[in-house]
Amino acid sequence: MYFYIVDDEKAVRSMLAQIIEDEDLGEVIGEAEDGLSLEQQMLILKNIDILFIDLLMPIQDGIKTIRQIKPSFKGKIIMVSQVESKELIAEAYSLGVEYYIIKPINRIEVLTVVRKVIERIRLEKSIKNIQESLNTVLKLDSNSSVQEKYRNEKHLNTFNHFQNSIHFLLSELGIASESGSKDLMDMLDYLYKYEQDNTLEQGFPSLKEIFMNLAQKKLGDSAEDTELKRFIEASKQRIRRAIYQSLDHLASLGLTDFLNPKFENYASRFFDFTTVRRKMTELNNEPTLPARIDTKKFIQVLYFEAKRIHLELR
Repeated sequence: MYFYIVDDEKAVRSMLAQIIEDEDLGEVIGEAEDGLSLEQQMLILKNIDILFIDLLMPIQDGIKTIRQIKPSFKGKIIMVSQVESKELIAEAYSLGVEYYIIKPINRIEVLTVVRKVIERIRLEKSIKNIQESLNTVLKLDSNSSVQEKYRNEKHLNTFNHFQNSIHFLLSELGIASESGSKDLMDMLDYLYKYEQDNTLEQGFPSLKEIFMNLAQKKLGDSAEDTELKRFIEASKQRIRRAIYQSLDHLASLGLTDFLNPKFENYASRFFDFTTVRRKMTELNNEPTLPARIDTKKFIQVLYFEAKRIHLELR
């Protein structure tokens, strides 16, 4: 893997480069101390797999830089910053940042995050290769009956396999037995069928739309507004309790063993690092701000992770 590091602190750049080299994660192709310098390196950036970039820099900050390079940069972005502003972190994620690392740099956290990003890059490449190979095979035989048979067989098995992936993932997150797990299953089933008829290029349907569709399906078209609202509110509460239980479960694993595979695999994907850290502090009976969850993000990640597992197990 090829890396590029942008940070106005030389010590941070050196530390990240040292971690990458010591752990044989790849090669650091270049460094810059501000975003403006990065824009002048677009030819190099085209070959970069992972870009580390600081949020706050004196000449041009990370957010503005990402906006300007994003149309042509196809690699993954990891943002590093000592800023814990919820709004800035949310903006970074909305621009396509994979992970957000809070300074001071923690070696174990950097290793965990980079390995997850490398895993995702390799998975995306594998899926792309499979799709290209499949398209080639289908083009070799223009007989429509062969293609139709393939589509029918695929449709017959795919949905059941997807549900098995959801069950597995809920178990990994420690919430398979929670009452809200059934609501989460229903939501992911809805999203799966939604994606068959639409695309997610324009984004996910709103939570309000999902909850309303599930309520109408459960209660019927003749249900009154008060019944629908009561059903939706109860479902929301069950889901929030399940998400908090998942956070509690993962944070407990991390307290026991920071290198626990489940903690490594899921904590930073489903929750912001700040949220996980606050929950771990809370479990240690130390004073901290309450951990806040993002229901929409959790459901979106749950859906994509279930799809990823489904593809791996097929």
